[in-house]
Amino acid sequence: MDSFTGLSFQTLLNAVSDAILLIDGSGHIVLTNAAAQQLFDYADHEFCGLEIEELIPPHYRDLYQHYREVYLGKPWKRDMGNDRTLVVLTRDKQELKVNISLNPLTAHDRLYILITLNITDRRRHAEVALKTSEERLWLAKQAAALGVLDFYFEHNVMHLDKRMRELWGCGADEVMTHEKFLRAIHPKDYVIHQTAFEKAIDPAGDGKYLAEFRVINPVDGSERWIIITGQVHFELERANRLVGMARDITKRKMLEKELQMHRAETEVLFKQQVAIHTASAIAHELNQPLTAISAYSEVALRAMESDTFSTDEVRRVLESCVKQSQHAGQRLHELVAFLQKGEVVTEKPSLNEVVMDALKIARSDGYNDFHPVLQLEPNLPAVLANRLHIQKTLVNLLRNAVESMRAANVSTSAVTITVRTLNEKNLAMVSILDSGPGVDQKIAKYIFDPFFTTKPTGIGMGLSISRALIEANGGQLWLDPDTREGAKFNFTLPFAL
Repeated sequence: MDSFTGLSFQTLLNAVSDAILLIDGSGHIVLTNAAAQQLFDYADHEFCGLEIEELIPPHYRDLYQHYREVYLGKPWKRDMGNDRTLVVLTRDKQELKVNISLNPLTAHDRLYILITLNITDRRRHAEVALKTSEERLWLAKQAAALGVLDFYFEHNVMHLDKRMRELWGCGADEVMTHEKFLRAIHPKDYVIHQTAFEKAIDPAGDGKYLAEFRVINPVDGSERWIIITGQVHFELERANRLVGMARDITKRKMLEKELQMHRAETEVLFKQQVAIHTASAIAHELNQPLTAISAYSEVALRAMESDTFSTDEVRRVLESCVKQSQHAGQRLHELVAFLQKGEVVTEKPSLNEVVMDALKIARSDGYNDFHPVLQLEPNLPAVLANRLHIQKTLVNLLRNAVESMRAANVSTSAVTITVRTLNEKNLAMVSILDSGPGVDQKIAKYIFDPFFTTKPTGIGMGLSISRALIEANGGQLWLDPDTREGAKFNFTLPFAL
């Protein structure tokens, strides 16, 4: 402490953040600090010798004289302004509300008063601003039904607000641990939370946590959809705290489900109408030649049964049958060509990006109750294909996988999407493997046939169209027969040269 003995009184005053004035017994300022000079807008040399009354508004000076005489009669350390308003005057005649502390000092047999001023206006404004901010946050929380959590990893304790405790069925005095928090998450959604959590606590990442999952209230068994947004804080490259906000999105999810059901019904109806109109068009084109063939065949049979059987007559009838058959085939080819008119417009898309887009589409369509496992080959060259065709195929395969797992009530639904290079063939190959019951061998041989389906509301065109789309882009689509668990579909595409 000896090293501080040489510090001047002025240096100590300047180190104080509050404004300080030192006055003598006659009421003249003899010393100030930098904070006081800044507050009153006086320079140091302007302050020295100035009467303290110059810093008091005129309408308060008579009252000041009274208090000054009383205080000098018996000076003591005291605070002023806690129960009434005190006002000081700046150089530009601006009035400021303050709290004042008085401390008597004696030096060289002379009395001095050390005055410390605390600006109540600034404190009040800060308090009002803080209160306003808290009120706005509270209103935002109420409007959005937000809950707040604060999880300290080291102590394994989660601090939850009232709304968060309601969602998790946690009592006001109950200690919430990470284990209790996890137990409330729906078993089918646990992987979704865990994947997002592990990503967030990775020091190499940005620490952001975002997940949507269902929560089962242990008190009443009710099920709610929750979305949590949070930020993980790190210390010495270790995750030590997660602060987040949760919102109940159950109503939104129920509305989305209804819209998805309506959209699915509309899509099925549309496909059925397309199939009906296509079949009607084919029937219309084939009806006339088939009728003619039938008629000519009857003539031929009667001629052969006649006693006056003529080989030339039967030949002419059969030639007419052949002509009508060829005509029917030609009309059918023309119809198919018309339905498939337009060349495939190829692009050079990134297959990995198309996979990510297809995942987003499938999830937005209500097929989001599965855990995606992505095994995407980095730096994969672009493929030569129509982006929409490939996207449509991927979405259809993902939907089929999710529907299969739903029907089998699989507890941990997962879909593994693999993108890799077949070097020996210079092709890209995509594999979609689900964790469902797989495809029965008796069904597998018919699975790509048009109008073959095992779904109650399906029309059996999805896989047939998907295969046609892949083949139109120079690739192949097939069901892997060697998969023991789940169903695995593969398709290939050529690389862009």
